[in-house]
Amino acid sequence: MSAPTISTGPVLETRGLTKEFRGFTAVDDVNLSVQEGHIHALIGPNGAGKTTVFNLLTKFLPPTRGEIMYRGKPITSLKSNQIARLGLVRSFQISAVFAHMTALENVRVALQRQLGTSFHFWKSEKSLDHLNERALALLEEVGLREYADTLTVEMPYGRKRALEVATTLALDPVMMLLDEPTQGMGAEDVDRIVALIKRVSAGRTVLMVEHNLSVVSRLCDQITVLARGAVLAEGDYQSVSNNPLVREAYMGSDAAEERASA
Repeated sequence: MSAPTISTGPVLETRGLTKEFRGFTAVDDVNLSVQEGHIHALIGPNGAGKTTVFNLLTKFLPPTRGEIMYRGKPITSLKSNQIARLGLVRSFQISAVFAHMTALENVRVALQRQLGTSFHFWKSEKSLDHLNERALALLEEVGLREYADTLTVEMPYGRKRALEVATTLALDPVMMLLDEPTQGMGAEDVDRIVALIKRVSAGRTVLMVEHNLSVVSRLCDQITVLARGAVLAEGDYQSVSNNPLVREAYMGSDAAEERASA
């Protein structure tokens, strides 16, 4: 779990967050409270609305109704780039790095975005060398220093996801929103990413969507379970995993009863 911090209350909250698509309610009156310094998981079966909630929080989708609060202030009307400037930075479910750039160049592009110089295409590459030291430090932080000069397309999948974390860190996040960080990984890569998330969460808040419940049990302070767009249960891993409603949502009522009586 994340390193102990002095709690100052929720860093991110939603109140009655709802998203409807032509009569279909994808997110239904979700009240979410993410505490400062916690690693908080958003879990649920396929189609539960997890990624839609992420899209609402990061303003890739507008809510039908409800409020989003960041450190007690409403951010519901802000745009995605304004959210990012506040320190709410999202990584994507599919690795979102530039395949034909090196690891170092990918991180440097992210640093340029943070400095507001990402569109200075007319500048020579040498003029951007002052970013290299910070970029290399970020690669070191995620265990990719030896891959600095490697084209991303040539990197193993798990290393690409670590690179994505580095580009997220380059934006100096207060809160990281990680969408399926271990999706498609083998056990070795999963262990590496779990250790990485533990390391980079120090002094930060993390909200993550994750299907791998073993990862959730090893990382998360608090869990919110969604089913059919609504909050089904909340709590730590032990309380959530023992909740019969959660078992039923994941396995069906018959399987849940059979497992509970085993």
